[in-house]
Amino acid sequence: MSHNIHYNSQTGRYSFFSVKEKAWHSLGQIVQDYPTSEQAIKHAGLDFQVIKCPLFATDSENENISFTENIPVPDYFANIRTDNNAVLGVVGKDYQIVQNRDAFTFFDSIVGGGHGILYETAGALGNGERIFITAKLPDYIRVGNGDDITEKYIFLTTSHDGSGSITAAFTPIRIVCQNTLNASLKNMSNVIRIRHTAGAMQRLENAHRVMGIANTLSNQLEFIFNQWAKIRVKDEEVKKLIELALCPNKETLSNLKNDNQDELSTVFKNMVDDAFLYAMVSESQQMATAKGTLFGAYNAVTGYFQNVRKYKNEEAKLQSIILGGNAHLKSQKAFDLCTSFANCGEDAFLLN
Repeated sequence: MSHNIHYNSQTGRYSFFSVKEKAWHSLGQIVQDYPTSEQAIKHAGLDFQVIKCPLFATDSENENISFTENIPVPDYFANIRTDNNAVLGVVGKDYQIVQNRDAFTFFDSIVGGGHGILYETAGALGNGERIFITAKLPDYIRVGNGDDITEKYIFLTTSHDGSGSITAAFTPIRIVCQNTLNASLKNMSNVIRIRHTAGAMQRLENAHRVMGIANTLSNQLEFIFNQWAKIRVKDEEVKKLIELALCPNKETLSNLKNDNQDELSTVFKNMVDDAFLYAMVSESQQMATAKGTLFGAYNAVTGYFQNVRKYKNEEAKLQSIILGGNAHLKSQKAFDLCTSFANCGEDAFLLN
């Protein structure tokens, strides 16, 4: 199944939970109240430990090779769930396990002891080799008179199979249309990645301070968005911004600069048209803060990737939007273009 949510045959439950909203692919547990980290771990089926066990080679089925004792495989270990003995992956000697409970501790430490952190979703994929958590921070960004609210989320994912780093991202979500905003402020890292090597736990503990700084910088983001909501833009300027933000390569950029519309690919033109249509007719774009404003132009790009673009599955969507994929990069490009437009007007588009 494309959702890849872990099914625990011992408990008869899928390892996923969501607060109030319909669970992912209708699987998992829906809870009405925000849980504590202890409750969230249990709701999501993440209350298991992982241990590293030595690897051994056993008697081969090859008739030309035979040995009576298991042979140790040096410097390699199997990561095993202690609750069901499932092998999650093979890792090297330097790999450091970060337990699921440690990941929740990371969230709790951002706001100090967990007071105010709101766990929205959590779950495990595959056999439990990859876990993910999203939590809402206790305050939010207001644009305009407060009708347009951007809530602030932290997303974290880690693996137990040696395939990836511990990744944490600061991700505002525009709750009016569930529009993920992946803006990175200048000199601020939107994503933190920590390798599973010696000291990983210490680096995770230190990372919460960095993410805490990202949280405080949202005041600056709120100021920027409110400024953009006051800047009027014409429809053709919105179209130009969308074209430049979605531009895939130098050849397309050259054709845009020279107004060679016939040379643009059909795929690119369809993307631009879909994003522009979203900018013009979607319900969220009719709000006073968005309609005909630079803030709305920015949301046209992020909203396209969140609400219009089709993805292979939810994991592919998550990868593209949150974890440094194409949607993330294009949203950052839109943020940079809007920043330039706010400073230089339409001339900013001529410089790209």
